[in-house]
Amino acid sequence: MPSRCEILCELLIAILIPPLGVCFRHGCCSVEFWICVLLTILGYVPGIIYALYAIVFVDRDEYFDEYRRPLYYSA
Repeated sequence: MPSRCEILCELLIAILIPPLGVCFRHGCCSVEFWICVLLTILGYVPGIIYALYAIVFVDRDEYFDEYRRPLYYSA
């Protein structure tokens, strides 16, 4: 579980550079990261909105249990 300081830093970075904030939370090879890159290319504001959503609401542990966790994922 990330601390409040980590989340705050990720949110501030996500406002300035949306894909970088998502990369810190989910990794650079994740679906969330590439969606954020695409939305940022299409428009800066949709990229920010999605980055904030991905950082605050998307929890990857909900989708992956111990047996289905990707190799690059570190708990």
